Amino acid sequence: MTKIPRTQFPRLPNFPKLTKNQELVFDQLCQAGEPLSAYTLLDLLRDQGLRAPLQIYRALERLQAEGLVHRLESLNAFVACAHPHHHLGSVIFAICRDCGAAQEFTDAGVAGRLAERAQEKTFAIDSTTVELHGHCSACQAADEEEPPTGKR
Repeated sequence: MTKIPRTQFPRLPNFPKLTKNQELVFDQLCQAGEPLSAYTLLDLLRDQGLRAPLQIYRALERLQAEGLVHRLESLNAFVACAHPHHHLGSVIFAICRDCGAAQEFTDAGVAGRLAERAQEKTFAIDSTTVELHGHCSACQAADEEEPPTGKR
């Protein structure tokens, strides 16, 4: 996952006014370039005055509600949205098992198919996030370059 230029967000229409704590958490996630747990965020932001987990969780809750942050359930971690307020379908994350990078993309077709299946089961979808786990291209390339370690 690449770092997200924080300056792109205030230019969005209807960008929400954030509290100091929300700004700090959001800025940290934008700069991280990787998913971060709430406790990692707390450790990184202690020097800026955030001292309690509840401060982090409240900020994350609001940022999620505003569509600025996503929670990766399988990692129990958070990432800044790569394209806030532009979700045209299911939010999908490709998460590398080797380096932990998470790439975000959307797919309206996947959202439509999931909605059809849910409707067949009379299930009302509140949100859809798909997490794909595998190996990113950089880690695949690194694996190909490593010499075999087996004995002859």
